[in-house]
Amino acid sequence: MALQGVEQTILRDPALFYWILFPISIVMILTGILRHYATVLMNNPPKPPATMAESRERLSLIRGVNLRNNASAVLSREAFELRKNYLVSAYQKGEFLKDPENRGQPPANPMTDPAGMEAMMGMMKGNMMMMIPQTLIMSWINAFFSGFVILKLPFPLTIRFKSMLQSGVMTRDLDVRWVSSLSWYFLNLFGLQSVFGFILGSDNAASQMTQQMAGMNPAAGMNPFQPGQDPDKLYQSEAENLEVAEHFCILNGIEERILHNLGSKEVR
Repeated sequence: MALQGVEQTILRDPALFYWILFPISIVMILTGILRHYATVLMNNPPKPPATMAESRERLSLIRGVNLRNNASAVLSREAFELRKNYLVSAYQKGEFLKDPENRGQPPANPMTDPAGMEAMMGMMKGNMMMMIPQTLIMSWINAFFSGFVILKLPFPLTIRFKSMLQSGVMTRDLDVRWVSSLSWYFLNLFGLQSVFGFILGSDNAASQMTQQMAGMNPAAGMNPFQPGQDPDKLYQSEAENLEVAEHFCILNGIEERILHNLGSKEVR
């Protein structure tokens, strides 16, 4: 039984590094690269808007998101308030809708829309490209590397990390810093984003977290409206977000900051 303050030591075969840790890491990297190129080949690019009204409907929502996230940092308070009031009023009145006469009606069934069916198939392909490789790799690790303790982390951790770092190792008194082979897979699953960004670029389909964040950002794609969504409800939601947005400008107090920096240099 491990005692507090006593360094716990396990005699491990050095070959575990070459036969377990190194192969799992290499397979995870190669799988991510293959997933990226398979996703690029299978996914269809988003279609551009067919009419000017549809383009206006899409871009107007992205305009509100950009104003709320970015524009307030460089706009003055008066300019920000003017743009915010205009967009909030237009969103609430439905001025940007492609079909304002259909406002308040339930959205069309995506199963009857060819564009909606194509978008749903694209989402299904993306989910399959994430789930199938993960299932195969986990089955491979459980079949060949289950129950191995492969490394020890060089920093202390709390007991809450034990279930995450020692998955597949049924020991109660093992130090929490020891990592099992299955847990090494999960650490690589969420820790290889920087590696994929270096190899494939920042806009890659290998990282699961990157895809989820891109799906949450309406400005990431050409069409922020997914099949079955009501544009009017998205406008109302964005209007509420703009109403509670607070103005902040990086130029506030810039004169005082410049004079303070110049004064500190003269003192030196």
